[in-house]
Amino acid sequence: MERSKKFLTGLGNQYYRATYKSMGFTSDDLTRPIIGIANSWSESDPGHFNLRQVAQRVRDGIYRAGGTPVEFGVIGGCDGMANGHVGMHYILPHREIIANSVETMAQINQFDALVLLGSCDKIVPGMLMAAARLDIPCIMLPGGPMEGGKVFDGRESDQTSSTEAYGMLSAGKITEEEYVSLEDTACPGCGSCSYLGTANTMCSLAEAMGMTLPDASLAPATSARRLALAEETGIKIMELVEKEITSRKIITNGSIRNAIKACMAMSGSTNAVMHLIAIAHEAELDIDVLAEFDELSRTTPQIAKMNPACNYNVIDFFKDGGVMRMMQNMTDKLLDYDQMTVTAHTIGENIAAHKYLYPNTGRTIRTVDDPFGFTGGVAVLRGNLAPNTGITKPGAFDKSLHHFEGEAICFDSEEEAEEAILAGKVHDGHVVVIRYEGPKGGPGMREMYKAMKYLYGRGLAKSTALVTDGRFSGTNNGCFVGHISPEASEGGTIALVHDGDRIVIDVEERSLNVLVSDEELAARRAAWKAPAPKFTRGWLSLYCKLAGSGAEGAVMDMKKLENL
Repeated sequence: MERSKKFLTGLGNQYYRATYKSMGFTSDDLTRPIIGIANSWSESDPGHFNLRQVAQRVRDGIYRAGGTPVEFGVIGGCDGMANGHVGMHYILPHREIIANSVETMAQINQFDALVLLGSCDKIVPGMLMAAARLDIPCIMLPGGPMEGGKVFDGRESDQTSSTEAYGMLSAGKITEEEYVSLEDTACPGCGSCSYLGTANTMCSLAEAMGMTLPDASLAPATSARRLALAEETGIKIMELVEKEITSRKIITNGSIRNAIKACMAMSGSTNAVMHLIAIAHEAELDIDVLAEFDELSRTTPQIAKMNPACNYNVIDFFKDGGVMRMMQNMTDKLLDYDQMTVTAHTIGENIAAHKYLYPNTGRTIRTVDDPFGFTGGVAVLRGNLAPNTGITKPGAFDKSLHHFEGEAICFDSEEEAEEAILAGKVHDGHVVVIRYEGPKGGPGMREMYKAMKYLYGRGLAKSTALVTDGRFSGTNNGCFVGHISPEASEGGTIALVHDGDRIVIDVEERSLNVLVSDEELAARRAAWKAPAPKFTRGWLSLYCKLAGSGAEGAVMDMKKLENL
């Protein structure tokens, strides 16, 4: 029996029917499956600005297929708007709020299924986490990527171009007029960021794991195809209800492994590592996502490439065939084509039936026999500086940086590092160490987005490196390693590094080490004292007490409550 029928039928359940009817629902509406639409529309996030229109077409599809849509709101913050100030402390923690709120609304209302509308960095994984928890029929539907802006620095611009340009301005490389001109031209319309950041990475991986309809991850935000896919999604969710295809029949060890390989093949955002760990955790899977990333990065070729790894944008990738062509080119030798998807067909069946809208140019997608790189675009590093894990993205930076040795220059916050970079205190050969920005110490594992962009703007992208227990934006390139675990606030080695220490990053050897003896590190550890929490009130005071490490997906560890 459908979940909603248990409290919408029978003489004794008049109360619930009357409540719905107060909002204009009819008796006929309440005899149909009730489909929740979790809509993260807002005017604070360009990736979600079009979701009102998208939601209406989803509603049309649900009605057309015999269901009753019930729409509700979900928060969704834009990482870009939070970058470089206190707001970024809230971005990763709000992934948990999103998952909790979607779960809560679905259970309060006993929805029979959910369509999840979200496009951006933490919203997509948060919604997928909720789907995995609930194990009811669910389909993810993003709002689509943004078009690129006017050409600047050799490629179509985006909002991150403004940050790079500010670094150039501070170094005297461009005029103020050139800098100011980007304000009205870098973002020509709504949509998730035009490059392969965390937003478009997670949308793509949702498609790779079978949680979106084919092409639904990356059809442009302002396209007619986006609206047509919305109606098709509304129709398809009713088929999943009829066939009882729930989220955990799609989110499996095999589909998570497919998503990991897809991330490698396209050199997706490093944030995908923690998000896939979190989704697998909520689905109660036994796959070791971190170990899979480590192993599969050595054997999965990079066959797709887009900004920040090159000048082509995500919409160029979509027109070349997008996720579907990439998975077709990976073949069933690399991917598990037997995994079920929200089409009620397997990945292999979807690929066989797929019709491509545009001719393939070959600029963004290659075959496994002629890849951009023979190993994956994301790598896991370990060593005395990162005993548990460090995550990097070699597919997005020059091979000359795959081995980097330099002198540490240490900062205990993102802001300190950014001020030093703009003031010209960071030089060729420096390894910028930014610490106390992990899940607990940050709290919230802030992105070192601006620091990397300022290094690029000042011409230091190929002569410096950056290591942090925080995270990076998917748009960042250059030699960087994030997600260092244990983090500084837990007494990890990164807390013990001194200015002038030599640090060696070796992508080929998958290693990250500070060239300091074990004896010296032990002495420094004995003298180290944990800093006081930065937040003692509100939501973040709770999050920093319960947050797991980056190696554990930064999910909230409820077992820690036992020690409070």
